[in-house]
Amino acid sequence: MRFLRKQRNGRRARGEVYPNEVFLDASNLPQFDRHQFEGRIERPISRRTALMLGGVFCVALILILLRTFSLQIRDGERYADLSAQNRLRHSLIFGSRGVLYDRNKILLAWNIVDRTEPEFSKRAYLREPGLAHVLGFMKYPSKDKFGFYYKVDFEGRAGVEKYYNEYIAPQHGIKIVETDAFGNVASESVLKPPKDGGNVTLSIDARISRALYTFIERLATERGFTGGAAVIMDVKNGELLSLVSFPEYDSQILTDGVDRVAIQKALDSPQMPFLNRATNGLYTPGSIIKPFIALAALAEGVITPEKEIVSTGSISVPNPFDRNKPSVFRDWKAHGAVDARRAIAVSSDVYFYEIGGGFEEQRGLGIEKIEKYVRMFGFGEEPPGNDFFGEAGVIPTPEWKRRTFDGESWNLGNTYHTAIGQYGFQVTPLQVVRAIAAVGNGGRLLEPRLLHEDDVSPAYTLIPIDASAFEVVREGMRDAVTAGGTASGLYIPGVSVAGKTGTAELGISKKLVHSWVAGFFPYEKPRFAFAIIMERGPRENTIGATFVGRQLLEWIQVYAPEYLKSAN
Repeated sequence: MRFLRKQRNGRRARGEVYPNEVFLDASNLPQFDRHQFEGRIERPISRRTALMLGGVFCVALILILLRTFSLQIRDGERYADLSAQNRLRHSLIFGSRGVLYDRNKILLAWNIVDRTEPEFSKRAYLREPGLAHVLGFMKYPSKDKFGFYYKVDFEGRAGVEKYYNEYIAPQHGIKIVETDAFGNVASESVLKPPKDGGNVTLSIDARISRALYTFIERLATERGFTGGAAVIMDVKNGELLSLVSFPEYDSQILTDGVDRVAIQKALDSPQMPFLNRATNGLYTPGSIIKPFIALAALAEGVITPEKEIVSTGSISVPNPFDRNKPSVFRDWKAHGAVDARRAIAVSSDVYFYEIGGGFEEQRGLGIEKIEKYVRMFGFGEEPPGNDFFGEAGVIPTPEWKRRTFDGESWNLGNTYHTAIGQYGFQVTPLQVVRAIAAVGNGGRLLEPRLLHEDDVSPAYTLIPIDASAFEVVREGMRDAVTAGGTASGLYIPGVSVAGKTGTAELGISKKLVHSWVAGFFPYEKPRFAFAIIMERGPRENTIGATFVGRQLLEWIQVYAPEYLKSAN
């Protein structure tokens, strides 16, 4: 026992620690939180560390003092101004769009204040038929969910609202709004005042447009036409008195953008109310092209005014591949012997087959000269002015046929059909009225105009055809009305008018037709030309565009007789 105790004392002397001693000491340790550095020996901060920390604080203090000097003394005034500007914000002052009038100062489009959204004026339209495609519609400035405007302009989408935007668009102003620390408005001042858009007087007569639209709509409903259009042009200056397309949309509904059901219905309509048929509708012209073929033949010496061609109801062209199967080109009626005036009046197909393509001893124009002359009258070309005035159309030519029909060559029958306004011919009502106006005024192809402006010289191209040829064609168109011709439906006592009708057959079955009438009045000293089309009606129907033309002239005679007075 003594030996063991001695051994332990010897080990302790050598630094040995027994496990039971360790456990005994651990049980007596205080409950220090080691993570909070409890129970650890603290050492004093060294002098070097203290000097470094003091240096860091001194540098920071110097930087703060320098920045304070910069903010308060050197640049104090500038920062004071910037601070004041932080309480100022710029805000738009919306100008109002220009007001639209018709030629008689009837309001067509104007501005109203909407109490629910007073930032800018809302657009209001005269909601009468026949005006929508002229006026068009627009889109208001747009703002996000926070109330900030990301589109600040009134955007015209169609019609005058779009294509004459430069005249009627406003210039917005700017105001400065001062707010306090809580965002409340303290004061306002106008930095740049707004400038309203210019008011515009259109050449359109709203009364005539309403009447024309009503006549077209009624006939289309009763007789099965899918649509229609009409244009009236001043033959002296090119102003458009009326430009109507049926069916049409509602300018107010589209601009407001609220009635989604009505908008979707218009978009889905198979009648295509968004198509402006007067300017962008492309139609086979049929016989209304004949006056221009006659002018070309007279100008080229292919025919004289008195030379007669006999129509027995058709002509037969030998078939080089089979003599027993000649190509027969039929007239709509056997007219007998007709000269230039009578051929226009009764619309003889045989006469125009022969002067267009030639037959036996009669020399023809040929397709190159047909194309040359009809282009002189604006066909196959976009009307001058802005894009509002529409499409170029199509004049059939050998090149067009090769391109369209996979390399097919041109033949005589194609020339015959082109000479009577069939085959691939495509024109717009606006093109037709320009060409007819050129016949009425003796060869000035006018630039169409929608703005009614005083002291503005008309823009036109002079067609190089002798005045005597125009006189012959005008006489033929007058005979069409007064001497038992195809336009006799336009004969109204007290109304002097010249006209030309056309019935363009559609498709292989030819069960549908376009019905045309075009002309000018008064005959003696023309003032206005007109063109009317009723679109895709049944072939067996005998009432078409001429009936609309008659209703128009009767209405003018009663309600607007000033338009029937001869030009000075």
